[in-house]
Amino acid sequence: MEKTTKINNNETIALSIKTYEKVLLAMKKKLLIVESPAKIKTIKKFLGNEFVIMSTVGHIKDLPKRKTGITINDGIHLEYTIMDDKEKVVADLVKAASTADTVYLAPDPDREGEIIAWHVAQEIEKVIKDRSIIKRISFNEITESAIQE
Repeated sequence: MEKTTKINNNETIALSIKTYEKVLLAMKKKLLIVESPAKIKTIKKFLGNEFVIMSTVGHIKDLPKRKTGITINDGIHLEYTIMDDKEKVVADLVKAASTADTVYLAPDPDREGEIIAWHVAQEIEKVIKDRSIIKRISFNEITESAIQE
């Protein structure tokens, strides 16, 4: 099944329904990134279709496997690399962020969540011009009042 859509004011192309849905999803202006995919369904219930909600599925970066990743010259410097099993997750997050007007980073409110948010922000900042669209938010419970706040 195909859906016909107009692009560039006068060109018409045919897209599969699946691709068409992905294009519509990418056109949404607000992106919320959470740590756990289990939270997406509940949060979506409170926020509706105004947001695209995605998950990091936990950590996305780690120290390199084949070297220490730690340098001690003029302070301590850590080298993080994207984990092999998270390449697609990161690519999808970055792609969605590149079309968003605002990106909300909302991982868990703990040390792990903070580093996950930092790593996601590092990757997103590579593709967006205005870093001010990245917002760090947190909530301690998944309730409608906490999410709306």
